[in-house]
Amino acid sequence: MIRRLTHPKFLLRKGEALLPWSMAATGLFGCVGLLLSFFFSPPDYQQGESVRIMYIHVPASWGALSVYTFMAILSGWGFVTRASLPHLITKAIAPIGIAFTLISLGTGAIWGKPTWGTWWAWDARLTSMLLLLFLYLGYWTLVTLFDDEEKALSAGAVIALIGWINIPIIKWSVEWWHTLHQPASVFRLAKPAIHWTMLAPLFSMAMAFAAYGFSIAVIRIRTEINIRKIRSHQLREGINQNEKLAA
Repeated sequence: MIRRLTHPKFLLRKGEALLPWSMAATGLFGCVGLLLSFFFSPPDYQQGESVRIMYIHVPASWGALSVYTFMAILSGWGFVTRASLPHLITKAIAPIGIAFTLISLGTGAIWGKPTWGTWWAWDARLTSMLLLLFLYLGYWTLVTLFDDEEKALSAGAVIALIGWINIPIIKWSVEWWHTLHQPASVFRLAKPAIHWTMLAPLFSMAMAFAAYGFSIAVIRIRTEINIRKIRSHQLREGINQNEKLAA
């Protein structure tokens, strides 16, 4: 069963079967989320209309943390099984995490200006999110810079695994240190401290981001597998030509 799950053809077949549904879910949840965000969700009693940035900022932040967590899991899976596919998937989804992190930092700066009076503050959560961006960029630079793809992917996997320690720091930084961010209001042991009129658009946008991330991941994984097939074919052709010349 594990060998079947790690087979490229099986993965692509299942992923491409779900791709039309995930793209449709992206459009559906995105439209519903934006509609609720702009026309049905009330302004915040303190932040006013600027709170609507939350419906982009928070799902992007969740996506950035989730993608990196998947990268760490896949990297560990690749080391344990000695399979190359998990490392290839990790490489494929890394740019998605970079995009989500950039959106999170950008919308956070836009939200922070009217709320805190500054575009940037060196508090624990902002700093750890910036570190997450550097981890993503470090991974991506490593796996794309070197010619030996196998060694580059293995080295990048080490970064993904070690860098995951930053994820709980981002999550719990508000509780551990004094920061400008408010404590968790959605994922908490007690009842969520956010009204349903804000919770509904927030989760709609989160589903849109998740479906979009899955769709792009399937496309990028397919591309990476095809690139590897082309390189393998070119390598075989080169070996055959050298053998013919030698003969």
